[in-house]
Amino acid sequence: MLPPPPLPPAPAQSPPQSLPKLLFCFLGLQLSYLTWGYMQELIMTGEYSPTPLSPTGRFPSAAFCVFSNRLLAVLLGSSLVRVRHGALFPPGSPPLAAFAPPALSNTCSSWAQYLSLRFVSFPVQTMFKSSKVLPVMAVGRLLKGARYTRRQLLEAAGITLGVLVFSASSPGKSDAGDTEVPGVALLVLYVLADAFTSQWQARVYERFGRDNCDQYQMMMGVNMYAICFTSLGLVLSGELPAVLEFLAANPAALRHNAVTAVASAAGQLFIFYTIREFGPIVFTIIMTTRQMLSILLSSAAFGHEVGAGGALGAALVFGAVASKIAGDGRRPEKKG
Repeated sequence: MLPPPPLPPAPAQSPPQSLPKLLFCFLGLQLSYLTWGYMQELIMTGEYSPTPLSPTGRFPSAAFCVFSNRLLAVLLGSSLVRVRHGALFPPGSPPLAAFAPPALSNTCSSWAQYLSLRFVSFPVQTMFKSSKVLPVMAVGRLLKGARYTRRQLLEAAGITLGVLVFSASSPGKSDAGDTEVPGVALLVLYVLADAFTSQWQARVYERFGRDNCDQYQMMMGVNMYAICFTSLGLVLSGELPAVLEFLAANPAALRHNAVTAVASAAGQLFIFYTIREFGPIVFTIIMTTRQMLSILLSSAAFGHEVGAGGALGAALVFGAVASKIAGDGRRPEKKG
């Protein structure tokens, strides 16, 4: 999933007018991303019919999962760019090279996110995602010289502590023994790459201006490169023959990837619409709710246990997120 680019706030709406839209955004985001998370775990942890090149019956390639998501996203993004601007590359738009770095980092983060489910449970992965606020701040400091308040640093530390408590209290899950080290390493790669992606995208917006680069152009440009990176990865890794053989023997796996791609693309559209209509604070609240519901859904569907320590870690994470939401809501809006 691409990180949501910031959009200008919409004019205030009266409660009777905004309530149906808010309900539409809430249900759309929940349905899209709960489906996406469930299907992601189903693909990477489910057992299909074994094939000669994949005798375990596990889906053989995280890279293909990323490829299928990006393929639909680039088709959708290019269609939206053409409708909005009348051309795929309107005058003044950024050069394609500007989208290469975030495409590479986004591909790496998505690949690590999928593959980590072989080693850690989905609830642990979901909690770990919340800790990316700290690397986002660090990369922002390195790339743009950003400064943060003491409150923001304390909130980030609280989120990180909660993630550590939750992860340490969760039962181990690994295809490679009793250690979660490979899964944690993949999650670290995910949050670092994802932090770079969002900060570089913000840098592109600032450099070229939002009149010359909107969220649809970003969606198209990043996914165009991501298609190339994932295709190259499938070929060089030798996974492509295994994937084709596996999909031919398991049509359900192809359907599962298709559903995941649709849910991911629909989720991106709901992200853009929600931020445009209600702003980032409401969007963050909805997505925090989605994280909690994802953990409940995953625990019920796949039998994960969340004990007292896990509950304490989750409370620390969501408490720090709630504090951040409240602080952002009170912070005066900067006028550009």
